[in-house]
Amino acid sequence: MNTPPPKRRSVLVIEDEADIVEVIKYNLNKNGFDTLTADSGEQGLEVAAARLPDLILLDLMLPRMDGLEVCRRLRGSERTRNIPIVMLTAKGTEADIVLGLTLGADDYVPKPFSPVELLARMKAVLRRNESARKNDSNSDILKLGPITLDAARHEVSVDGEQVQLTLSEFKLLRHLMLRRGRVFTRDQLLNAVVGPDVFVTERNIDVHVGALRRKLGDAGQLILTVRGVGYRMEEA
Repeated sequence: MNTPPPKRRSVLVIEDEADIVEVIKYNLNKNGFDTLTADSGEQGLEVAAARLPDLILLDLMLPRMDGLEVCRRLRGSERTRNIPIVMLTAKGTEADIVLGLTLGADDYVPKPFSPVELLARMKAVLRRNESARKNDSNSDILKLGPITLDAARHEVSVDGEQVQLTLSEFKLLRHLMLRRGRVFTRDQLLNAVVGPDVFVTERNIDVHVGALRRKLGDAGQLILTVRGVGYRMEEA
């Protein structure tokens, strides 16, 4: 019996520069993706809702409705809120990157970019998204390199040796491990650790991260600093 070929994943490219769209489309098609395109935020929202792509490449510098507003609306819609989003950003837009991640984008790629880098980042986001769905349904025990986190027992060990963490450090580590590879802003991590209604400064998360790294020893190197943005957990 013949095995049916695997389903091709679809990517929606929301970008108003035709030359960039053609380069992206060529490389996506060559690497087994079906490509949908939209040259405005409004059109992108319509296509996303109608076709439900596996991933969206979203340029931040769009006419009329910019990419940040598109991201906000995608995440605000029940139909499109779970579609992974990779932002395409111009250099020097650090504040926009932070805001985009806060609004729910999964990653960003600065322009100019190489097609190889873009494909690698897209595949990583898709892989993380699939892993996150599995973790959400079975997230009692998480493993990453030498780190094991048991949510039911509220225990963390490194190479079999138990590590004593505060409640905030435990929540921080679990949040990073559940979404390993994804960049989180300090504000997002604070909300995950202490909740959105507690008044603390964003720099408090640096203190928690520093303490967590020290307690994890060499494994603490798996928590990476993304300069000017926040932190992510390495995909070991």
